[in-house]
Amino acid sequence: MKVGDVISYVEMCTAEGASLQRGMNFQLGETYSVVLMSVRRGAPYADRIEDDGRMLIYEGHDAPTVGGGPDPKTFDQPMQTPRGTLTQNGLFYRAAEAYKAGERPPELVKAYEKIMAGVWSYGGLYRLVDAWKEAVEGGRKVFKFRLDLTEESSAEAAAVGETELEHTRIIPAEVKREVWKRDGGRCVQCGAAENLHFDHIIPYSKGGSSLVAANVQLLCARHNLQKHDRIE
Repeated sequence: MKVGDVISYVEMCTAEGASLQRGMNFQLGETYSVVLMSVRRGAPYADRIEDDGRMLIYEGHDAPTVGGGPDPKTFDQPMQTPRGTLTQNGLFYRAAEAYKAGERPPELVKAYEKIMAGVWSYGGLYRLVDAWKEAVEGGRKVFKFRLDLTEESSAEAAAVGETELEHTRIIPAEVKREVWKRDGGRCVQCGAAENLHFDHIIPYSKGGSSLVAANVQLLCARHNLQKHDRIE
């Protein structure tokens, strides 16, 4: 799987060998963790992408909703469960603190971005390098995690397109959704519905924009590579 690949929810779960029912999955794989993110309007958490896709600021998750209990959005995100064990917030936070203290290497984290119901995009492999608590509206505190894109994922992004610059320029989720609907979830060249990738029609390095759907299209892996071969 390469950075920017478009996959279904089922394909994502199959790739990870698990039914991904929660957004934070500490050490889901033998050597990495997994987070599910969204920067869509109305998303439940304030995830954001910075530095042209090289940095992800991921927000921790609220306590589970309990019938008859208070709204989880009205109190601090928990470090521990009622039983005293670490929540997913706590596990990620402790890993970041241990890295900063020089006690362990950074936790590797795969990130998947939700485009729309059932449609996801692989964001790449990141390093968990920092964590902190931040006060938000209402005064409650939430966890924030800084994830830096690995060199391996930067190289993957460069390999599937024209230049590294182009493919590290983030296409907003709203644009991705518009392109997906316009192109019918299929490659515009051959109609394939698998191995899709969001492609800049005019490369960013040549003046093309990531901010308008008119300059973004869906291509399958084969036609994406063919286009790359034709670019001078």
